[in-house]
Amino acid sequence: MTTSFTFTARGDLEVTGPVGERYDEILTEPALEFIRALCREFAPRRAELLEERRRRHEAGDLPDFNPETRHIREDPTWRVAKPAPGLVDRRVEITGPPDRKMSINALNSGAKVWMADFEDASSPTWTNVIEGQLNLKDAIAGTLGYVSPEGKVYALGDELATIVVRPRGWHLVERHITLDGSRVPGGLVDFGLFFFHNARTLIDQGAGPYFYLPKLESYREAELWNDVFCFAQDRLGIPRGTIRATVLIETITAAFQMEEILYALREHSAGLNAGRWDYIFSVIKNLGDRPDFVLPDRKAVSMTVPFMRAYTELLVRTCHKRGAHAIGGMAALIPSSDPDANRTAFEKVAEDKLREAGDGFDGSWVAHPGLVPVCRREFDAVLGERPNQLKKLREDVKVGAEDLLAVRFTPGQVTEAGVRGNVAVAVRYLEIELAVLQPSRRFGQILDRRRHQRRRAADQEQARQHRQQPDRQHPQRHAVQALQHVRIGRRQRERPAGGADRMRDAEALPFRRLRRAPADVLELDRFAATQRVEHRPQIGLA
Repeated sequence: MTTSFTFTARGDLEVTGPVGERYDEILTEPALEFIRALCREFAPRRAELLEERRRRHEAGDLPDFNPETRHIREDPTWRVAKPAPGLVDRRVEITGPPDRKMSINALNSGAKVWMADFEDASSPTWTNVIEGQLNLKDAIAGTLGYVSPEGKVYALGDELATIVVRPRGWHLVERHITLDGSRVPGGLVDFGLFFFHNARTLIDQGAGPYFYLPKLESYREAELWNDVFCFAQDRLGIPRGTIRATVLIETITAAFQMEEILYALREHSAGLNAGRWDYIFSVIKNLGDRPDFVLPDRKAVSMTVPFMRAYTELLVRTCHKRGAHAIGGMAALIPSSDPDANRTAFEKVAEDKLREAGDGFDGSWVAHPGLVPVCRREFDAVLGERPNQLKKLREDVKVGAEDLLAVRFTPGQVTEAGVRGNVAVAVRYLEIELAVLQPSRRFGQILDRRRHQRRRAADQEQARQHRQQPDRQHPQRHAVQALQHVRIGRRQRERPAGGADRMRDAEALPFRRLRRAPADVLELDRFAATQRVEHRPQIGLA
């Protein structure tokens, strides 16, 4: 890889970053002009919608069904587009970053769909963004291959999963591309480069350009994506409706607008997915200031607690009412070299997928090829020869706003062990994000951005409650104070010395190493800024 370069298109779009082998195949002038047109047309609306998010969060109102869109929910006549080729049978979907080796393994895994992830599972470095696009281009052309340092050869097989790309959410930017001096939306870069280089090839192969849309918080954000799709198809001379998109319902506000989101994307919709880990994070982020919405330890928040049950059952009913696929959540447990641990992990995954299949989901996610047979077996038992369960309407499901907000009925407690676990996951994720750059195995599970967000938000939620009730004896008080007093800042971006070898003592990082770190790589949380913490205990985490 050579030194950085600057590319200027029409004087107002600049691309800066390291130049790697074959990068010129992705960063072509026509492709960059396409990115420029997308950002010129839609970046201002995206900024307005992000401002709406901020105002809504600051207002602090409880989410509810929108009376202004009641006519959409109560109109029984509309449906989304029929399933596109390659998206009819989605009983097992596997997720992962578009790394070369992992791409091959995912495509060969036996899953029906591979979600190539530029979001939670991929650290958004320039190298990952551009080489991920190269790997997808090669995969679609059938030329993707890899030889490991040990000499093991990886090649594409005959039966490949359908590729569905997840671009970055609206809240993220691509810092290596600017328009008029401002960083452009990362999601438009990921979508635009993939669509420009691969849409026609995919259509010629009998499929199409398919996407997963993350982190939507309202139907208006879905409308923006729909307009992006129409603009992109028109510009390349591709019929409208060729693009298909599945929306992850992973925010509490989007859960109240599922029908509106389907309606906004109806000619491009491929369904909804229960993005359950981020959904829990969103509940904490939006409602954690309220005492009635403080969640117990993460292990107590299962998919069968009332508010999560209401969310997933409403998703299935909503999708099938409108002819859309309902896709279940991630099984983050992954195989290990320990047979006993594997047995336990497989049993948990099988139980989870059996429940989803029984509830009417049309398929579900796994994070590792070793879990594809486990998931497929449970869905095969329910589906048989049918490709999906779209005819299972779940008209028995009756979910109101109070059901989606029934967090207070979640059993369990906040414990010091739970806080320690949150710290361990959050810090190890940060080490991975800064050094390893890919999701990693930890505690028998995939560790990626969604899990870090949930753990960190849980600790902040508990710290807020401690601040509001200072006389209450919280069992995790000192751990929360220590964690909130000092945390890794967003400006630390270089790979730490030692890389992955430092993982073993990463849990101690905030309490031991970061206190001595330079000020420009640290940030004080609001809790630390407003509370004078005289005692910062030295906490060693198991």
